[in-house]
Amino acid sequence: MAARFMFRRSSQILRSIQKHPQITSSFESSSPILYSLTTASPDPSRLSSLTFLRSLSIARRGPTRPKKVDIGARARQMQNRRLWTYALTFSCIAGFVVIVLNQFQDQLVFYLTPSDAMEKFAENPTKNKFRLGGLVLEGSVAQPAASQEMEFVITDLITDILVRYKGSLPDLFREGHSVVVEGFIKPYTDEVRKEVSTKAVSQKARNLDCFFSATEVLAKHDEKYMPQEVAAAIEKNKKIIEATAAEQAAEVAAEQAAEVAAS
Repeated sequence: MAARFMFRRSSQILRSIQKHPQITSSFESSSPILYSLTTASPDPSRLSSLTFLRSLSIARRGPTRPKKVDIGARARQMQNRRLWTYALTFSCIAGFVVIVLNQFQDQLVFYLTPSDAMEKFAENPTKNKFRLGGLVLEGSVAQPAASQEMEFVITDLITDILVRYKGSLPDLFREGHSVVVEGFIKPYTDEVRKEVSTKAVSQKARNLDCFFSATEVLAKHDEKYMPQEVAAAIEKNKKIIEATAAEQAAEVAAEQAAEVAAS
């Protein structure tokens, strides 16, 4: 670094001396070496030294060429970076959607009849939260002395399920009318079996292995206010019961006719 500075400085001094010969005498006393290089003697070695110093100065001051940029490689790099950005963004969005759908599925509550609820619970006991719809079985409402929970039976005319609810029942709650309850299906425990009432009307519901623990009770006075799927299921069960009753009546009539003919 010091050598380059000395070469550059010497070149500047030489150019100044050539333009102003009157300073040669003063320069001779201060720097005999540089003065010898600037004398008018046509010595080839001195001229070559002067030329060498000047070339170093000019080469140092010359502009450097910029490096060539590979436009194709640069474009491929930007494209790869863009593709990775899109892939990461899509993955984040897909993961967020999956999480939201799982949370929504867990919190989703279905309207079911007692028959459908028992089937769903048998298939997957972990999915035990439902909105149960049906008719309140007449004569099933009770509050056992050993429990603070109200009890009643919901039926879809085929399956009966015992419902336990801690709290005051709505004013519109009536036996024989439609009702919608929200809660969980739970298995019977020995403690619960000791607390439930022993009414004969709820015997069919007590024979099941589980009951419905309600957290909310919504009462209506007419079946047309029930959820559409529950009302349709009850109507279907009515037709099944009527058809079954008609078949049984026909069988009984046929048996009686056969007995009369035999006698």
